[in-house]
Parts: sequence; C-alpha cells; structure tokens
Amino acid sequence: MIRVLLADDQALIRSGIRSLLEAEDDIEVVAEAADGRQAVALTAEHRPDIALVDIQMPGVDGIEATRQIVADERLDAVRVVILTNFGLDEYIFRALRAGASGFLLKDTEPAELLQALRVVMRGDAIMSPAATSRLIGEFVARPPDAVAAAGMETLTRREREVVALVAHGLSNDQIAETMVLSPATAKTHVSRAMIKLGARDRAQLVVFAYQTGLVSPRDSAPGSPSSEYRGQAAR
Repeated sequence: MIRVLLADDQALIRSGIRSLLEAEDDIEVVAEAADGRQAVALTAEHRPDIALVDIQMPGVDGIEATRQIVADERLDAVRVVILTNFGLDEYIFRALRAGASGFLLKDTEPAELLQALRVVMRGDAIMSPAATSRLIGEFVARPPDAVAAAGMETLTRREREVVALVAHGLSNDQIAETMVLSPATAKTHVSRAMIKLGARDRAQLVVFAYQTGLVSPRDSAPGSPSSEYRGQAAR
C-alpha cells in the first residue's frame, strides 16, 4: 500500500486528487494539508511514503516544506513530489536542490499521476516532460557551480559516465547495456556516485550533471531510453 500525504492550499484540488488516488487499491491518502507548515507537521505525524506537495502555498511554501521534511532524519523514507504549473522553472530548480524526488505539472493526466507515484515508490525519480525541457534551459543559463563541480571531481571516470547516462534518462539496465556491465555493477556505480555527491536520489544526480556541465541539452544520449513513465529520470 502506498501511503500519500496531499498538501495544497486549494481544497478543490485536494479533493479531486484524493478521489483519484483512493479509487486505487494500492494507494491510501493518510492526511491533507492546506499549507507547508501543516504539511511538515502531518508528515512527521503520519510518516507517509510520498508527500505530494504544491510548490506555491501561503506561509511556508512547498520548497521550504520539502527542505524541512528532507532535513528530518526520522522522515528519511518519505519522498517528496512537487506539483507545479508552467513558468516556475526557478522554483522547480530550488525544489530539486531541496531534496524533492521529482515534480509533476498540475495538468498531468490522471493515469500518469498514478503511475508516477508508483515509480517514486520503487525508489525512482520522476520529472514531467514539458517542464523538464524548460528546467534544463535554466541550467544552461547558469554559470557552473563550483561546490558541485568539486564534488564531481571525487567521482571516478566510470562513475561520471554513469551519472551522465542517468541525466540522459537511462535506466540501470540500459546503462549496463550501454557500458557493457552487469545490471548489479551499474546499480553499484549509481549508488556510489549518489553517496559521494550527497545526492538523496537520482533526481539530484540529474541536477548535479547539468549544474556542473557534465551534460548539456545539446548532448546526444547514447541510447534511446524507454520508461514506464514518460519523462521520468530513469532508475
């Protein structure tokens, strides 16, 4: 059972999402919050698997709520997924840096929202396709981050190659095939890169890759990644 907390200042949106989720046999809504402060408190109380958080809320917004949830060691198993609208690229960037496992646009199709939650439950990260292209544009316009670049220097050549493939959307199996490795070895390289960079999950590996210039939108991915959820940052 996937236990979900909903946080949105609009009751109508919360009601609609709750109805959608609770129609599924494997999803349960354990709490609703009308602002970020409530979201943090209810997350600590209910320990959901996923906190589905609106990025713009009064008082404590979704970014600060994400930061507080991620900083709480007791909530280490909670994954935050941000809900957003078009034109919020800077907010998305900050939310990913704060530790969000991904983001979805509010006009995401119901079936894609359901699949996205299941993807996150598996430990993967998700990014809405339309917003991802706009977000990447933000990375290109920014100067390289010196701190992130220093962290990237701690990776081996093979680990940097793996991070680049993660940023291009390849799954562990696809990385293994591309690099002629076993899936277990590919997974180990991904895990070691996450530990060295202090990345909470694969979404943050994507952030590091673009932020340091390891990859850019002009690069061509070495394969044609396929995924169960269109646009996800692959496993």
